[in-house]
Amino acid sequence: MHLRSTAFDFTTKGILQEAVRNTQYWRLKDSNGKPPGLLGWMPTHAVTFLDNHDTGSTQAHWPFPNDKVLVGYAYILTHPGLPCVFWDHICDWGEDVRNRIKTLLQLRRRAELQVDAPVNILCAEHDLYIAEIGSPPALRVALGPKHSGVDGDWAPGAEGADYRVWIRQGK
Repeated sequence: MHLRSTAFDFTTKGILQEAVRNTQYWRLKDSNGKPPGLLGWMPTHAVTFLDNHDTGSTQAHWPFPNDKVLVGYAYILTHPGLPCVFWDHICDWGEDVRNRIKTLLQLRRRAELQVDAPVNILCAEHDLYIAEIGSPPALRVALGPKHSGVDGDWAPGAEGADYRVWIRQGK
């Protein structure tokens, strides 16, 4: 597939940051059962991101909540689209954050997640979001304060405050 153009997915950023800020994970499923924003409509053209030099950093015009940045990365790095990692988060936020983002990136690569991978949203409630990504599903992600386990062929991949990611066994 040849990409002609892409766009920063501001809609996904806005909805995701409100979902994590207010524990409203129901926001992450639109009326058609898809992820909201350009990500759910045209993932091959959606550059997903949490912050950039205009929204976050020293300008802080519309920053992603600092305490939920890793939850945000657990979402954009396990979902289709073209995820963009913010320089400040990877370079200026310390080794722990850098290593957690690196782990999520490695899981995405191991799962061979495609830019247009299908998303099966299993749960989108106030305090819990669960989705399986890929065909067949290669990654499973749970976001929110409500604990979620997993059965079957899933191996633990990454976890932190309010997020857990599993990868299909054998990936």
